[in-house]
Amino acid sequence: MSLRIEHRIGKLAMQLALLEEDEVEAASFPFAQAEKLGYQFCKGKVGSMDAHKVVAAIETAAKKEQIINGSHYRETHALYHAIIEAMQGVTRGQVQLGTVLRTVGLNFAIVRGRPYDSEHEGEWIAVALYGTIGAPVRGLEHETMGLGINHI
Repeated sequence: MSLRIEHRIGKLAMQLALLEEDEVEAASFPFAQAEKLGYQFCKGKVGSMDAHKVVAAIETAAKKEQIINGSHYRETHALYHAIIEAMQGVTRGQVQLGTVLRTVGLNFAIVRGRPYDSEHEGEWIAVALYGTIGAPVRGLEHETMGLGINHI
C-alpha cells in the first residue's frame, strides 16, 4: 500500500478551503488534475454558534453535489467522521461552540477519491475547514483550520 503523493486528498481539500470563490478558477490546475483522476469535490461556507449546524451544512452540500449517496449509510458515516475530525482541529479538541460562547465562520471543502496505488484501498473522503472562531462579537475572532480524512 502506498499513498500517491500527487493524489493527496487532504492537501487538495485544504487548498480548496483556503481559496475564495473568485480565486478557484485562477487556481484550477490541481483541481483539473484531480477531476481527471476521478476525484469529486465541492466547497461552501457556513457560519454558526451551533456545531450541529456546521455538520448539517457540510453534509447537505455533500449530498446535493453528489459527493456522497445519502441513502448509503457507510458514505454518510465516513463523511460524519471526517467532519468531526476537522471540527476538532477548528475547536482545538473540544467540539463546542455556542455552549462556551464561541462562533465560527468557515469555508469548507469536501474531496472524495482514491489516494492509494492499490484499488483495494478504496475511496476516501476529506473535509477541510478554514475560517474564523471566537466570541460572538465581530472583530474578536481569530483564524482556524481543521482537516479530517476517513475511508469510505
